[in-house]
Amino acid sequence: MRGFSLVRGALLALVVVLLSGCGYNQIQSKDEAAKAGWSEVLNQYKRRADLIPNLVATVKGYAAHEAQVLTAVTEARAKVGQINVNADDAASLAQYQAAQGELSQALGRLMMVSEAYPNLKADQQFIGLQTQLEGTENRVTVARGRYIQLVQDYNTYIRQFPVNLTAMIFGYKPKPNFTVENEAQIQDAPAVDFGAPPPPPVAPPATEVPPGVVNPPQPASPPVQGGNAPQEAPTS
Repeated sequence: MRGFSLVRGALLALVVVLLSGCGYNQIQSKDEAAKAGWSEVLNQYKRRADLIPNLVATVKGYAAHEAQVLTAVTEARAKVGQINVNADDAASLAQYQAAQGELSQALGRLMMVSEAYPNLKADQQFIGLQTQLEGTENRVTVARGRYIQLVQDYNTYIRQFPVNLTAMIFGYKPKPNFTVENEAQIQDAPAVDFGAPPPPPVAPPATEVPPGVVNPPQPASPPVQGGNAPQEAPTS
């Protein structure tokens, strides 16, 4: 009985060594890091969504007739909230990314429209919400960039030999990732022109040359400082 226990202990130790050598512990560590990174992305997106109702209400108080822009922001936020995203499913992640991109675009239009309302821009509540939104957008960018890097690190690792065998045995699969190029295109806010374009600069008037003068006289050069002045030729 004691011999069987020793054999079993030795086998367990061997399995632990083999799993460590085949990258099992690292796979788990990188997988958990990616999950934590995704949670941070969701937290920052939620923070942004929570700012939108107050932001829309504040803008509406000064620009109620901008109904199309305000409605677009509200609908884009609702669309994001209806998606039950699964970061391990490529189609679900792409749908979520597209919805967040549309919301970013709608918010960009809203902020550009606000430029036409000086009283709104001077409102302290609007200024505070705008500052919070800008800070949240920066945190979203940082969190998303970190998640992209974590997923790339995980995917690269589980494709290496012999780690790929360990990943296959234990069911670890490559994770889908954000498509940065497409999201950048979605987030490009359209240009909104609230006034006529500025007139082109006027060129300075050209100096007129009198008729019959081919080479107009040039202004005399200033005398050379510190040198010998030219000597006049003696008169005979």
